[in-house]
Amino acid sequence: MVGRRVAVIVASSSAAAFAAKNATTTVPIVFVIPDDPVRLGLVASLARPGGNLTGINWFATEVTAKRLELLRDMVPATTRFALLVEPNNPTITEPTVRDVEGAARAMGLQMRILHANTNREIDAAFATFLHDRPDALFVSPGTFFYARRVQLAQWAAHYRLPATYSGRQNVEAGGLMSYGASVIDAHRQMGVYAGRVLKGAKPADLPVMQATKFELVINLQTARILGLEVPPTLLARADEVIE
Repeated sequence: MVGRRVAVIVASSSAAAFAAKNATTTVPIVFVIPDDPVRLGLVASLARPGGNLTGINWFATEVTAKRLELLRDMVPATTRFALLVEPNNPTITEPTVRDVEGAARAMGLQMRILHANTNREIDAAFATFLHDRPDALFVSPGTFFYARRVQLAQWAAHYRLPATYSGRQNVEAGGLMSYGASVIDAHRQMGVYAGRVLKGAKPADLPVMQATKFELVINLQTARILGLEVPPTLLARADEVIE
């Protein structure tokens, strides 16, 4: 892309943003990522990015404590849960484990961490529930688990396991519930920034935008399959209920 002298590069993941950053210091780059771009070293600061990068941070890991709280609201009897993470994605896995551990400790919940980097490892992780079934499952955010959302939903249904995800697409695929920033809205904002760059704006002058729209999505059909009665207070808080 740099060789073709494109006017702007749009990067829709942390890996893509780093690849673009390593390829050029002159072509404008607009990213949309779930991680803190300052902590990752993509920009100098949110207000003054500097260099040739700016974009949208849609908060995948910062809302983990809230997701766990909502999961317990869905299944009040929860005392122990499993956390499924992707070790090959440390930029998301490490803060997720840290924040979920802290939230679990504060809520008095026991947690078991399961690792999966491949489809077969997802199968193997769920197979452990045959003999050691937790009360609920917390799935870490990330592109791999997003891509395997149907597999995850099917296994959760098979084991009748309430599970929470970071994105609504998981719930649309049959997952029970999700809470997090609207990825659709984040990509819309990314398009707006790309348009401004095409009209002459410099990335260094465009502050990194942070997600402002968060949504709780619940799949009632999945709840019925799992034999769950969704608390009315949780339904009232939901931004969307899928029948």
